[in-house]
Amino acid sequence: MPPTPEDVRAALTHIREARGFVLPHHGAMAAALPELHIAYEAMYRALTLEPRHLAPLEREVVWLAILAACEEPVGTHHLHKFRLAGGDDALAQAVFRLVGWAAGARRWACMADHWQAQFPALPAAQGYLDGLDALLGDGALAPGLARLALVGIHTACEEDWGLRVALRSAYALGVEEPRMAEAMSLPIWPRGVNRFVRATAAWLEMIRAGEVAPSPPFQAWAEVAGQGAFTPPPP
Repeated sequence: MPPTPEDVRAALTHIREARGFVLPHHGAMAAALPELHIAYEAMYRALTLEPRHLAPLEREVVWLAILAACEEPVGTHHLHKFRLAGGDDALAQAVFRLVGWAAGARRWACMADHWQAQFPALPAAQGYLDGLDALLGDGALAPGLARLALVGIHTACEEDWGLRVALRSAYALGVEEPRMAEAMSLPIWPRGVNRFVRATAAWLEMIRAGEVAPSPPFQAWAEVAGQGAFTPPPP
């Protein structure tokens, strides 16, 4: 049975009461795709609202970094949540510096891929991280949280080299894997699940190659065979 006008109004009223605002796609789903609307709201709550591994301010720092890196005008309620969680101008400035630096990761990747042999004393990955830490020298953004923000940025922007550098550095700093996974999952909302798929594939490859030392649950993930793209059966 298709939704009635009263069903649509009720659904949008519920959204407004829960979030404080309504976006146009909420109405389109409520009017034509009510089952999707229910699943969408459940995923939104699980991904962005329910407490998981990141503290509230940590999560909003990662959100701020992702939105700025993607030049995303939608999602500005996270700026409000950043303030509510205790974020101040000094922390925001540090995040914006990090985002600006992360935009250059592709250039460092070019050096790593093509010029590294010409500059053996200047490892590209270490140069990228050293520059980042110099920019964050005022201490407003902790090194571990900076790596989590980089994981979110590089997942969202599909920067494989930068993501791998950030993951290796996060492990070296003792950042817990569930916090990395949460930071990596947030770009699902603004950029889609395929970027999360590709980022987790890179992470899985790093674990299997021995580039990082996983915890037992993540080692178990890596030991499961047959993870990858669909292979059509033979004709």
